[in-house]
Amino acid sequence: MSTVAHAPVRAASILLSTPVPRDRDLRGPERRRDESRRGTHECVRHGGLAVFLLAALPLWAAPEPKVTFSKSFPGSVPAYVEITVDKSGATEYKEDPKDDSPLKFQLRPEEAAAIFSLSDRLEHFTHPVESGLKVANMGMKTFRYDPGDGASHEVKFNYSEDPEAKTLLDWFERISETERRLIELETAVRFDKLGVQDALLRIEVVRDQKRLVAEEQFLPLLDRVVKNESYLHMARDRAAALADSIRAPK
Repeated sequence: MSTVAHAPVRAASILLSTPVPRDRDLRGPERRRDESRRGTHECVRHGGLAVFLLAALPLWAAPEPKVTFSKSFPGSVPAYVEITVDKSGATEYKEDPKDDSPLKFQLRPEEAAAIFSLSDRLEHFTHPVESGLKVANMGMKTFRYDPGDGASHEVKFNYSEDPEAKTLLDWFERISETERRLIELETAVRFDKLGVQDALLRIEVVRDQKRLVAEEQFLPLLDRVVKNESYLHMARDRAAALADSIRAPK
């Protein structure tokens, strides 16, 4: 456990061991009764606070390990992407390094586990993965591993032939494709009702290719389309079918 995590334990220990003040003016039975009452009150007060501090231990725990992928490729769409996944599956996606309001969503446990398993096999990016081959510029990519309680490691590359690196890259490309489809659907829902049908078709194509991840993040927008009669009937039917398929037991 880290030094920070020990703080509440030490505080609770100090509180529980705090001596009870003595009243020098009291004598005999009265003094004993008074000390007994004070001792009881102090134990209840300090004991309760100690229980609170011990219950708060998770708040001082080290942060979750994270794997971050970024890609900079001026001229492409998007020209920049950054994806951060922590071990619980909590994920952030941004298309601007200065964006302080990234898209946030939850990967399924098996999706997050696959990403961290690949990171483990790549030794948390402590060795190069660049192929060294003379190939066209495909965008500068970065893998970074942050353990949460120690030094982070990262590796940059344009093109890799390492099987684990290629598989991990594909995971992040899938996440990027998914978020692009989500952004397109949200834009159509808000500003282009006639374009919702096409946005849904593009989502279905990605899903049919088994490249859609964290599918549940689409449900609020799909439900919004289904319930709003101002959208095309065929778009509402398509949204309903897609939502039912996502909700169906896997």
